[in-house]
Amino acid sequence: MTARRLGRDRIRELLDAVLAEREGGAVLNTLAADAHSSSFHFSRQVSRAAGEAPAAMRRRVLLERAAWEIQAGRSVTDAAFAAGYDSVEGFSRAFSRAYGCPPSAMPPRHDRGHWLPAPNGIHFHSPTVLYVDAGQEISAGDVVALMIRHDLDDTAAVLAAAEGVDDDEFRRERLPGHRVLEWAGDETTLANVLHHLALDKLPWLACIEGEDEPDLGVEDDVASLRRRHSEIAARWLAMTRDVERRGAWGDWVVDALCDPPESFLLSQIVAHTLTFSAHRRQLARWMLAQAGVDIRHLDPDPIMWHRRASGGLS
Repeated sequence: MTARRLGRDRIRELLDAVLAEREGGAVLNTLAADAHSSSFHFSRQVSRAAGEAPAAMRRRVLLERAAWEIQAGRSVTDAAFAAGYDSVEGFSRAFSRAYGCPPSAMPPRHDRGHWLPAPNGIHFHSPTVLYVDAGQEISAGDVVALMIRHDLDDTAAVLAAAEGVDDDEFRRERLPGHRVLEWAGDETTLANVLHHLALDKLPWLACIEGEDEPDLGVEDDVASLRRRHSEIAARWLAMTRDVERRGAWGDWVVDALCDPPESFLLSQIVAHTLTFSAHRRQLARWMLAQAGVDIRHLDPDPIMWHRRASGGLS
């Protein structure tokens, strides 16, 4: 386990401890015990990773929660004891130092928020949630980029899982007459579904890049599909990154390969592709399971994928 990973685990354990309700509040020793560490080592790990000692973080987050509760109508007395203070007087002093006013004079939410300055972007957000500010503005394009990368990686994982399926199972009809899209043809077998999953971005790339109608080929064995998906994925990723860089999601392309020619927004093309790719990936998982493949390692959740890809919570 790397130091970076260890730091992330400690932060996650700390956040769990901060959210936990404990009589009298949690002291550093309790937090360290919860994280299976010595107080000294735990404090150093968290302070280095978060820029704030664990006990200080907990005090600040609980003060933010108290401010949020007071703005919601909770009494100062109740908020004080819920935040772990032994007296209202002690709570009021701490609150006044942090917010510049006594809790009884806390302005309403539309005049002032409840967040305090923090070196790590970790804040109380609602009764059961900690909100972690990224510290920078992130455009919707970053969400699109995450979805695109997840789609490509998950498709590769599904194709890889099909490597061990014998040909009879690969071509066995499992959903007679099934079509994901009426004009796309039958997708009744695992071979059909994976063929679409691996190659359906290619006609869109030809449309966007002004190429001739692509040859989708007749090879549909898993090795060929994996190879072609790898090639197409690189082009698809480059195309979407270029569109984002140019801010061109509102640009139109006219697909002369359609009869009659049809116009599409670049954003429509990507949304369409992500939607039906997600459907086919889940359909392929079901068919793989029917073929006897253990799919428990094929977690389709983009949250879990992103945690694995990024090495932790971010």
